[in-house]
Amino acid sequence: MEEEEKIAQGTYDFRNMRKDGYRYVDKTALLYPLVTRGMDSFFFISRPRRFGKSLMLSTLECLFRGQRELFKGLAIDKMDYDWESYPILHFNFGTMDVTTFEAFQSGFVARVRRSLEDAECDYDPTQAPNDNFADAIKALAREHGKPVVILIDEYDAPVGHALNDIAKATAIRAKLSAFYGEIKNNVGNIRFMMMTGVTKFTQLSVFSALNNLTDLTMDERYATLLGYTDEELEANFSKTLHRHAEVMGLSYEDYREKLRWWFNGYRFSPDCEDKVYNPFAIGQTLGALKRRFVGTWIATGQTSTVFNYFKNNQLAEQDYENVEDVFEEDLDVCGLENIRPIAMLYQGGYLTIKDFQDGVFTLGIPDEEVRRAFNAQLVQRFAEKTDNHYLSATCRALKQANFDTFFGNLSDLYAHLTYGPKENSVQEFSFQRILYVLLTASGFFRVTVEDRQAHGRADLVAETPERVFIFELKVDGTPQEALDQIKEKGYAEPYRHSGKEVHLIGLSFDGQTRTLTGTAADRLIG
Repeated sequence: MEEEEKIAQGTYDFRNMRKDGYRYVDKTALLYPLVTRGMDSFFFISRPRRFGKSLMLSTLECLFRGQRELFKGLAIDKMDYDWESYPILHFNFGTMDVTTFEAFQSGFVARVRRSLEDAECDYDPTQAPNDNFADAIKALAREHGKPVVILIDEYDAPVGHALNDIAKATAIRAKLSAFYGEIKNNVGNIRFMMMTGVTKFTQLSVFSALNNLTDLTMDERYATLLGYTDEELEANFSKTLHRHAEVMGLSYEDYREKLRWWFNGYRFSPDCEDKVYNPFAIGQTLGALKRRFVGTWIATGQTSTVFNYFKNNQLAEQDYENVEDVFEEDLDVCGLENIRPIAMLYQGGYLTIKDFQDGVFTLGIPDEEVRRAFNAQLVQRFAEKTDNHYLSATCRALKQANFDTFFGNLSDLYAHLTYGPKENSVQEFSFQRILYVLLTASGFFRVTVEDRQAHGRADLVAETPERVFIFELKVDGTPQEALDQIKEKGYAEPYRHSGKEVHLIGLSFDGQTRTLTGTAADRLIG
């Protein structure tokens, strides 16, 4: 009997995964040059939530404890690593209560105290957390006769969770800065430091004061340190992948193509074009073996940092599938009062690198899982008075070619929209973008905007396994003009022999009142 591939769905602790026989995608060859660099080893890496950062830190902890037995068969076990044991301070600042600054202070003290006590250090309640941190570094180095290893997970979470209240976020940042400043003050007693987070808040002291901090976030050598490459997926989960393809009733080639579409779109370096799968999504998907792909990361991994930020900041109406002319400085988070929306979306994992040419980035939504979740959030922002059931019913009506219901609901939806632009009229792109967001978020359709044809571009095409819907939109025109354009330009020709019903849909809008004023539908015959 072939050995079962045990796939972790809820545990991401290296020691437990290795002891219990779960599949571990070996990243130790990439860790080797970091852990053998010597005393000048201070590292930072930013990745979206649920992307393997905690697992990496637990791997490093076992490595620096010299627990070689856990690494049997892994790449680093065959390298000339010394397996020496070091004292370790391991902090995790995720999921902290920041409803008030006082709640943060209380939780911060508790987190620091727990971590110090885990390292068998005393905590003096009469001193601030940063002073206790500094004392612990010195005491551990003195008692063990060795420098200390410091591992910090979710260093930025308390600030990010408070971004809907800038004054509170600033106060929290000040407390954290004092704490992280002790790393700079005690570099002589530190063997290695790895700090992870979602967002790089450059004004925190660890970035401004620690001259020898190495940022791995966009380093091409570590572009695949977190996440799974296609090759790693095949090497580690081949049996389960084939089994899931059978469950879904797909050929293996079609299954892998759909898996890539759903979960493999993250590119983390401008100098490395390799893409990685979201590891949490893969674990949940292959562990459950459902008959269809569903979003997993977004249910537990979407960072509140992003949506706390957007409580007080406007999302621009633009094509998030293709965000052009982005410079590296646009992706930095400096002052909390003036954070760029694109930076928040990129660092939160809602956008990723699609291209990099001549120092300029093109960003886009990484995969179908994020696309659906992000667009669902946009729909809620565009139509604040409309609930999810209404939106789902609207898309289901279109899926079933029930145009009376679809057009009626769509008209109500546009009537309730809260538009971002402040111009006197709204351009066609705004209406098109909202329709795209609505249909994509439903999960019923595969949607293409500006579908290229021989004689022009259809505004939007939405496909299901049974039907194709070709949309043309007109501002201050008529729906019949829209239908005539679809026919004259031959937008439907590529779908004529698809074996699917092909429906042509014309929509007209009033640019001043911002309402849907006319609708028409026709079916392609023959």
